[in-house]
Amino acid sequence: MRKHGLGKMPSWQRWFTIFTLSICSLSGIAFLLGHEFHISRSILGDHLVLTLHGVGSAFTLMAFGTILPFHIKAGLKSQKNLISGITQLACLSILVITALLLYYGPEEIHEGSELTHWIIGLVFFTFFLFHIVNRTLRK
Repeated sequence: MRKHGLGKMPSWQRWFTIFTLSICSLSGIAFLLGHEFHISRSILGDHLVLTLHGVGSAFTLMAFGTILPFHIKAGLKSQKNLISGITQLACLSILVITALLLYYGPEEIHEGSELTHWIIGLVFFTFFLFHIVNRTLRK
């Protein structure tokens, strides 16, 4: 068994996290483009894309659950990628709350929740990409 540095994820966990976050983010962006901006609406705005986003988000939460005990704790101690890591955690928390409000919340807050979800989702994906690229460049 290969040893890993403090907070370094095993390959399977790293790729699972990157894959699920990518599926969730890209399907969310695709739905935003199709639904809100009417770009290829019949394809990108389709319910199947939204379903893929929902399933991707469930697996994304599982991925974050696997990295919370070690990767995030070690990152906080080492202070590496601290801004992008904390920003991702904050964004993920807001995304979960707004997603729940979109699904279960009252109609009166639906529009605000949707707008917040889209904006924070785009911010999250930007910091996620930065987090990966920064890690790769530090090697």
